[in-house]
Amino acid sequence: MQFHINIDELVKGHMIESDRLEFKRGWNPASIYRSICAFANDFDNIGGGYILIGIEEENGIARRPVIGLEPSQIEKIQREMIGFNNLIKPYYAAKLYIDELDGYKIVVLWIPGGNSRPYEVPENIKAKDKKYQYYIRRYSSSVVANIEEKQELISLANQIPFDDRANTNATTNDISVLLIREYLINAKSKLADLLEDTDHLALLTSLNIISGPKELVFPKNIGLLMFNHSPDKFFPNSFIEWVEFPNGEGSPEFFERPRIAGSIQQQVKQALASFKTYVLKEKITKINTQAESIRVWNYPYLAIEEAVVNAVYHKSYEVREPIEIRIFPNKIEIINYGGPDRSVKIEDINKGIIRSRRYRNSRIGDFFKEIKLCEGKGTGIPTIKTAMKKNNSPDPVFETDEQRTYFIATLLINPEFRALNEGLNEGLNEGLNEGLNEGLSSLLYVIINNQGIQAKDIPQFLKNRPLKTIERQISELIKMNKIERRGSKKTGGYYITK
Repeated sequence: MQFHINIDELVKGHMIESDRLEFKRGWNPASIYRSICAFANDFDNIGGGYILIGIEEENGIARRPVIGLEPSQIEKIQREMIGFNNLIKPYYAAKLYIDELDGYKIVVLWIPGGNSRPYEVPENIKAKDKKYQYYIRRYSSSVVANIEEKQELISLANQIPFDDRANTNATTNDISVLLIREYLINAKSKLADLLEDTDHLALLTSLNIISGPKELVFPKNIGLLMFNHSPDKFFPNSFIEWVEFPNGEGSPEFFERPRIAGSIQQQVKQALASFKTYVLKEKITKINTQAESIRVWNYPYLAIEEAVVNAVYHKSYEVREPIEIRIFPNKIEIINYGGPDRSVKIEDINKGIIRSRRYRNSRIGDFFKEIKLCEGKGTGIPTIKTAMKKNNSPDPVFETDEQRTYFIATLLINPEFRALNEGLNEGLNEGLNEGLNEGLSSLLYVIINNQGIQAKDIPQFLKNRPLKTIERQISELIKMNKIERRGSKKTGGYYITK
């Protein structure tokens, strides 16, 4: 079976953190099985790891070109692993793939966190007198668990991360091959070209998104979140709600955009597209005394991107609450339910220091990294802070509670943009002061942000406001010379007047 990850990107460390990768020049079963045990125990719930055999390592980096393996060496590895797997207690088998890199054959061992941890293995898998030990990962090494770590490891028995659990309310038919194809193409996987010749169950097994014996196979939650068009059928309210408050916090006037649904990667992409369309704005001001114009963004896109991805990545899909995006004139709030692990202190988050011991959805993180929706673990918050600083925006604000039931990321508008915007909209503000009530104001806000919109499309933004009321208010705004209609009856729409 073809490996589903682009091997070149994996070796370069572009998809997986370095402490989850091991390079081995040749077949050394003693050290390799210690690492297999450590990755399978997945002490920090980071998603296991990968061992690549046939690649030399230098200072933690793969040497290129790789040295590769001879066919006889690969055959020996496959043959011996069949017996050695039985020596892991309880039984565990790493997923083995034969791939090609730099023109040479290599062996890739994928070791996801096991469902029957804790695992133990002999210190030397080939020794006659076998002394069993529990191994865990500590940074980039596989080490024997001490007494406290062993007790904690045992306490993790049968605590499978939610995204890696089997879902008995679904079948493999609920997994969309079209979404898998799209994912594989985006991940630059060779497997994308072999889908037509690949057995359906073999494909799902290769991606590790199903669980159970052949006669009773169920999809895992990660498979339904990533590769089903309506994951909210299985995880209620697993979509994004978008609400705008044109008159600020505390005002009863608001409008909702259509909810953002679909697979979780589609939700991220749609939400970011909406931000580009409706929220992100740049003010360009020409100064007579200098050649360069002043260019100011209200929010940095990178900070928004990281905040949205973090919300989808770290949401608890066991909690039946949607992700919320709330847009105010002076700030953006992005809310997900299921806060950070209690090992993370909120004061450290606001300092940009992330030292999480547990990751709720490590499988989501792995899939997102493969399609470049996120980077390494713990990089989201620091990236948001850096992006805001570069944009001359105030520091972001992060909020959670003691029980870690929610997490709010607040991005404040760039004060330079706000000052320019208030100056450019001085005429509009005067008009508002001349008698526009909140109903007219919110309608005007919709038209400002949707130039060319038709009347029939406005009710979706203004909750519970009848079309007849909107048409009457449009007539009032036209009489006040705030808006005008342009274009034909069929294709034209409403615009702000010059």
